[in-house]
Parts: sequence; C-alpha cells; structure tokens
Amino acid sequence: MIENYSEDTIRTLDWKEHIRLRPGMYIGKLGDGASQDDGIYVLIKEVIDNAIDEFVMGFGKTIEVIIDERQVTVRDYGRGIPLGKVVDCVSKINTGAKYDSKVFKKTVGLNGVGTKAVNALSHSFTIESIRENKAKRADFSLGKLVEEEESEAGKKRTGTRVTFVPDETIFGKFRFIDEYIEELLWNYVFLNRGLTIVFNGRKMQSQNGLMDLLSRQIDGPVCYPIIHIHEDEMEFAFTHSNSQYSEEYSSFVNGQHTTQGGTHQAAFREALNKTIREFYKKDFDTNDIKTSIMVAVSIKVQEPVFESQTKTKLGSQHMEPGGTTIRNYIADILKRRLDNYLHMHPEVAEALLKKILQSEKDRKEMANIKKLAKERVKKASLHNKKLRDCRAHYNDNNPQRLETTLFITEGDSASGSITKARNVNTQAVFSLKGKPLNSYGLSKRIVYENEEFNLLQAALNIEDNLEDLRYNNIVIATDADVDGMHIRLLLLTFFLQFFQDVVRNGHLYILQTPLFRVRNKKKTIYCYSDQEKHNAIKSLGTSPEITRFKGLGEISPDEFSHFIGKNIRLDPVILRKDMSLNDTLRFYMGKNTPERQQFIIDNLRMELDMI
Repeated sequence: MIENYSEDTIRTLDWKEHIRLRPGMYIGKLGDGASQDDGIYVLIKEVIDNAIDEFVMGFGKTIEVIIDERQVTVRDYGRGIPLGKVVDCVSKINTGAKYDSKVFKKTVGLNGVGTKAVNALSHSFTIESIRENKAKRADFSLGKLVEEEESEAGKKRTGTRVTFVPDETIFGKFRFIDEYIEELLWNYVFLNRGLTIVFNGRKMQSQNGLMDLLSRQIDGPVCYPIIHIHEDEMEFAFTHSNSQYSEEYSSFVNGQHTTQGGTHQAAFREALNKTIREFYKKDFDTNDIKTSIMVAVSIKVQEPVFESQTKTKLGSQHMEPGGTTIRNYIADILKRRLDNYLHMHPEVAEALLKKILQSEKDRKEMANIKKLAKERVKKASLHNKKLRDCRAHYNDNNPQRLETTLFITEGDSASGSITKARNVNTQAVFSLKGKPLNSYGLSKRIVYENEEFNLLQAALNIEDNLEDLRYNNIVIATDADVDGMHIRLLLLTFFLQFFQDVVRNGHLYILQTPLFRVRNKKKTIYCYSDQEKHNAIKSLGTSPEITRFKGLGEISPDEFSHFIGKNIRLDPVILRKDMSLNDTLRFYMGKNTPERQQFIIDNLRMELDMI
C-alpha cells in the first residue's frame, strides 16, 4: 500500500531535532568509542577546535582537558564568547564568528555547526564564558536550554569552559580510550608550537612541531635524519623507514587531521617526486620513492573547503579565494627548500639515493613474483571461496562506507555462521584455511608467494597504500581458545610486519565473542567474562542453563547476529608509544622459545571457577 503524499507528510525539524535524527551528517559514524573515528571523539574535537582557534589568533596559550569517565571538560583561556551570544553560539545553527575572516583567519570551524552538534547529542551540556569581569553560564539537556545565569567573574580568568556528557541513547554504552584522545591532543601541540595542553593533569608541549610528531611515530631505524622544513603557511617533515614497507602520511589543514588526505597531500606527493627526480637527474619510478616513506605535512588555507562536515579530506584548490593554487604553492616551497637542503647535506642526499635504489632493486626482483601472484588472485577471484564480499566499500562514495567491515575468520564453520548472520551491505567475511604462516623476520616477498596472504592483501586492496582500502574496519574473529589466540597473534604479526599503517590509522580490531550463554525460560544473557557470567546467574535466580562456547562455529547464525550488529564489541589494536614494536614481535614471534617458556612459568596463575 502506498501512503498518501500530502501537506501533512511534510515536516520541518528544528536544529536539534535534525542533528539527533541524522547525526551522521554532522559527526560521521556513531560507534561506542572503540574506533578512532567514532562520533564521541568528534564531539571532543569540535570543542577543542574552538579553543585552538583562539590560540591561533593569539589569545590563550593553555587548554585544559579533563575526562572523568564519561564527562568531558574543555577550558581555554582565550577571549571568551561575547556574553550576549553564549546561548546562540551553541544552540542556533549558522551562528558564530568564524564567518568573519577578519576576526578568525585560517581556522577550522567554519560552518557554525560544531558545538551545536555537541550540545544536541549530549545528555548534559554546560557552557560558561568569562569576559570583561562577567561570567555567563548556560545549561542544556539534549540541546534544550535548562537554565542560564550571569554573574560577576571574581578571580576567574577570561576564556570559555565547556562540559558535556554524550547521550547514551545515541552512542550506547560508550567508552573513551585514552590513547585515542592523547593522539588527538598531541597532534594539536605538534601543530601549534607554544601551545600547552593539560590532559587529566599531564602536560603536553612541542618545541619542534612536525619533527616531534614524526619522531613519536617512528619505531625502529630510519635511513637518514628527519628532513624538517617550515615556511610561511606550510610545514613538512619526512624520512624513510628501515622497519616498514608502506607509505605513511599524516596530513593537516589549519590544524585539522585530514585522515583521507585531499588536494594538499596529492600536491605534496607530486612535488616531492618531481623534486627528487630533478635533483638526482633520474626518472625514478614513483613506487621506489614512496616505499617506506613517512611524511607529516601541514598547510594553512583561508576558507578551506572540506568534503564533509567531519573535515577529513580537503577539497580546496586555492590557498585563499582568488589566490595561488595549493598545488603551485606547495610545489614552489618544496622544490626550492628541499633542493637546497639536499645540496647542503650531501650525506642525507646519499642516504636517500641509496634507499630509492634499494627499493628499485627490490621492486624489479619481485616483478615476476608479483605478476604470478596477481594472476593467481585474478583466477581465484572468479570463485574466491575465501571472500564473501559486501556491497559497500570504504573506497566508494557510499554513505555506509565508514561501517564497512571485513571479518577474518578461522575455518569454514565459523565463517559460515558469520556469513549467514552478517549485514550483506557492509560486512564481508574472509575465511582462513587454518593457521597462517608466522611472517616475523620475513621479507615482503612472502606476501606474494604465500597464497593466503596474497589473497588477503588483494581483498583489502592495500598493496601500495591505504588510499584504496576496501574496508574501514578489519576484524580478526577467532575462537576464544589457545589455537584461536595463536591465529590472532599470527595475523597481528602479518599486519605489523608489512602493513603498520593499517594499525596506526585505527583500522584493525579484535572481535569479542561471548564465552557463556546463561538463560532460563524467560531471558537469555550472553556473557563475555566470568564476572558477567556470575552477574547473570545472580540476576536469573535458581538453576539457569549455562553454556560455554568453545568456538565460533558452535554459535548459531541467529545468535551471531546479536554479536556483530549494533551491539558489536570490538577491541582496537593500538600501538602504544611506550612499547617497542620490534622488541615485542621478537619476544612473542621470534625464535626464542626458551625465553617465552620461562616467562610463562614465572607468570603462571591458576584460578578456580566457582559458580
């Protein structure tokens, strides 16, 4: 039956209703905090962006960020919002000072949306502005004004304080992961020398800008010292790594981390290739220049155009309206400054040349292997039983691209259950035939020679870089037993050896699946730990039925739909800055069995499970 289309079917939503009905338009995907690009981190970023804009304009050198479980507080010491506009600035769409480029130049917050989205999507939201010895506070709930008050400022310093708690009805039982927040905050201080951010009492500062950012990312030896150049509105730093294969970019526009790149990143890559070729007077293959390169690049643009409200990809072609193109601006600075640098530092020029020639040699040696591997992939893709693909992909312009997920499973029974339970639009399944090869210490040649690794690389489309990655979330889904843990470690080793940027960019996860099912005739509870099991037994009363799941293949497709749907539990794979990746891989996956055996003996615990 077709519904009647009339005047009564037309609705007009107010600002907060629209944001709450279509939050993805404003903050991207929602999520529960397991992923770096989940909406709760966008809320934090939107508030901090305003404080950063104050710093950029020369007001307030310190920003304080406090996260107490689910409550976020951001305090800056800038000029403070004009008191008569405090309520409007956080509750009237298209209201703000960023439209006036004379007051805020080269800022990120341009659309007058950011803090309104935070307000509308928060269970509680409070803003206080201190300015001209007066203070104005406004309290909101779900975007609705609850109370406002104006008072004398007393000894309070000028600036703005925002406190909010994201709404559970939108974000579910979310959690903040400190490592994600720290990376966000460190990027702010790397891009704004002279800025101090205090996060839960810990002070963050940078003296050397993007050089510090790159130094923090590097894990292992490099081919030559970081080349770091800063001129006018552009700063860049780069080196080649000896411990990874992929090309890795960290790019920024007006302090915004453009995780999907854009015109500035493409222009930098093009100018770098051209400059290097002209300096050495040799037409190097692009792949030989970019293999193992690590780059951080930042540019400031007046009135930047991003491809979405979340500002992860730059679309601007010009530095400012009617001005020089971004491509020409970057090319001029990079050509002139990098050429001078290489002439002044011949030892670096020699090391860079050596690295490019080695990459060229490796590429030519692997050319035949790659050709055979691609032919195998082409044949396998005709009936590739390993991959059950989905319809949307991360490298499409599909509105569901952020939800795209590839589950890597062990065996046919587990992959069968997930395949039947999955969302065919956004969830794909790749089935392993058993335990993959331990790739620790092997060269990337093995990725092409090993059929399973080669098919997995092809399914993900990550041979050269992440620009055409087909799935936003790559999820290792193995049994909760010893064999499953071993397969998990072997897959982690594969990604960390050959595709570190997949991990660094927050795409790799471990799927949590329930260990127990506790039920009676009225209710079923799935438990992910012994503690959850004990709580379930207590809540269901006498003699509930308890099932221990030993493998994913035991879980029916109907049950599996609960674990990979909106309540999916994912543990992100995070590279901690206080941990040496090379040492960790050597210990767990190297040829040091006696050392690991002694570690197990020294740390063995026995626990009795008492029901």
